[in-house]
Amino acid sequence: MRENNATAPPSVLPNAMGLTPILLFVVLVVVTGITTNDITAMPILVAFFISAGYGLCLNPKGKKISFSEKVQTFCKGGGDKNIILLVLIFLLAGAFYAVTIDIGARDATVNMALQFVPSALILPGLFLICCFISFSMGTSMGTITALSPIGAGLATSLGLPVEMALGIVVGGAMFGDNLSFVSDTTIAATRTQGVQLKDKFRANLMVAVPACIVTMGLLLMVDVDTSGIVEGGSYDFWRIVPYLCIIAFALTGFNVISVLAVGIASACVVGLVQESFTMLSMMRSIQKGMGWMQDLAMIAITIGGIVALMHANGGIAWLIERLTRRVTSKKGAEFSIAGLVSFLDITTANNTIAIVTAGPIAKDLNEKYGVDPRRTASLLDIFSCSFQGLVPYGAQLLSAAAVVGISPLAITPYCWYPMLIFVFGVAAIWFGFPRFKTPQDDELTQSA
Repeated sequence: MRENNATAPPSVLPNAMGLTPILLFVVLVVVTGITTNDITAMPILVAFFISAGYGLCLNPKGKKISFSEKVQTFCKGGGDKNIILLVLIFLLAGAFYAVTIDIGARDATVNMALQFVPSALILPGLFLICCFISFSMGTSMGTITALSPIGAGLATSLGLPVEMALGIVVGGAMFGDNLSFVSDTTIAATRTQGVQLKDKFRANLMVAVPACIVTMGLLLMVDVDTSGIVEGGSYDFWRIVPYLCIIAFALTGFNVISVLAVGIASACVVGLVQESFTMLSMMRSIQKGMGWMQDLAMIAITIGGIVALMHANGGIAWLIERLTRRVTSKKGAEFSIAGLVSFLDITTANNTIAIVTAGPIAKDLNEKYGVDPRRTASLLDIFSCSFQGLVPYGAQLLSAAAVVGISPLAITPYCWYPMLIFVFGVAAIWFGFPRFKTPQDDELTQSA
């Protein structure tokens, strides 16, 4: 299943100018960040709209097409069936986040996990708690928001640098962001490559688990005074059921729409039975969560349009030509994909946007060099999440640092897990693992 290729006829000539809309976006973000000393100062959606407007002023090499034709190309790219599906999934994911938070599922999960952590394993335990919660919730930001205060308090009681504890929280949060069935990055990576959730999960697991084990080994080597015991509060097991449903249904092969629907429905039932909200407030909670994702949905549509314009103007053809100039193998193509999504994440400080932007280009590389799209989906997620957990101007480190008012740059050296998934991600490309023995099927063809 191809994406946006209808807007890029085979005769389109490589054209460096066709790629400049995305470069303009990068310049807008970076220059605004340097000028204001705040890399997040430039509104991302506005920057993409400016880039889209600029893209509408360009023409393919040796051709001149009307403005109305350019608008149609933009709309066709933004309205691509995979982009619209992505928007729908984002909205459902937002509804799931909001409803589970409102019924107390997040707090219940934190308290339950803390009660089962032996004091001698407190640092690896904190990391595993973050991994479990982020995997269940599908959001690194939600995990960081919930556990950063606990991590900071833990560091104080154990006499450790608070930066270390916050680095542990960020690392665990990125574990789930990378692996969760309902995270933005998983959704974006699988949809742009047309692969099933379970296949991408299996490929990611081969990188995430070794990185997780090494991280825990490093944490076990840290000397701590365990006299300051952290105890979790009481919890209601039923409030955790929506997370368990999400994990169970995703592992059994249900497509992402069905998984999210089950998660939302189970959270609503728990909330109503336990009187966490009324029917009306439940609807408001769903609406609130969808509202959280509206900007991301519009960004996805706008990126789809911009990518279509870059295809039509020869920019994508030029980029692929340059990326693959010295590529002669699948391995080289995979390194190109990893480098592209890493570069985009460093410049945008948003791993979901990086994946959505790099996805169509990566898909073309798949077809040209025979790369399994399941591996590509995994690489997109691994490398974008690695850098997202390291850039000090990203939302994750900024949020963690804000808890105790320190510089996010001070946390980066302690973000061991994001560093390790980069290392193991490179190893996965170099040694070619995992290998899939059976052809992949597009997830859209799977019934729920």
